[in-house]
Amino acid sequence: MSSSYVFPVRHVVGLPVAGSEAQFPVRRVYCVGRNYAGHAREMGSDPDREPPFFFCKPGDDAAIVPSKPGAVTELPYPPQTSNYHFECELVVAIGKGGRDIPVEEARQHIFGYAVGFDMTRRDLQGQMKDAGRPWEVGKAFDYSAPIGMLHRAEDVPGIEQASIALSVDGQVRQSSSISHLIWSLSETIANLSTLWELQPGDLIFSGTPEGVGAVQRGQTLVGEIAGLTPLLVKIV
Repeated sequence: MSSSYVFPVRHVVGLPVAGSEAQFPVRRVYCVGRNYAGHAREMGSDPDREPPFFFCKPGDDAAIVPSKPGAVTELPYPPQTSNYHFECELVVAIGKGGRDIPVEEARQHIFGYAVGFDMTRRDLQGQMKDAGRPWEVGKAFDYSAPIGMLHRAEDVPGIEQASIALSVDGQVRQSSSISHLIWSLSETIANLSTLWELQPGDLIFSGTPEGVGAVQRGQTLVGEIAGLTPLLVKIV
């Protein structure tokens, strides 16, 4: 007997994969907080003393915004904020699940990589931080996670040394290297897998370098990581 539901089921979000007609189905979205020393300092933290910590974004088609290569994706300015920030990040796509994954085996669980923006309602996030409350209203809102095309891990073997940059209307605002991560990609996967059992389809936003800032309607953001398809977004 087939199952029925009281309202239509939302479809799984699929991300385009370079060189393939098949899409990557998104399950969960994990994010690493303050994983670059410069960004940790600009947020008022001590990067030498803080262990990795994580938060989540929705994995549905309300929050995830897939981007077509070469196209400018329109991103609505969210409600209830006047301090809407960009954070350019390397997104790691998990292709093999596991729990308590050893650091030395973590790379075996990676399907591929993409450029992503962890869009943030910074004023609302700040209010929650000050009150000791969860960050969802600042991080997990609709259209908060635009993501570019995925590239298979074997096609970008030097990703951990790649440059990462974001520009707003042609002006560079963030510029760093993936090598400056406080917790490497393998360490992040190992740590995360002690808290949740990772599954194929999971995404990990690995952290953003310093230089985050506010963006306004009409501005265009370009995120670039060497070896990956750039992510182009216009705020509307």
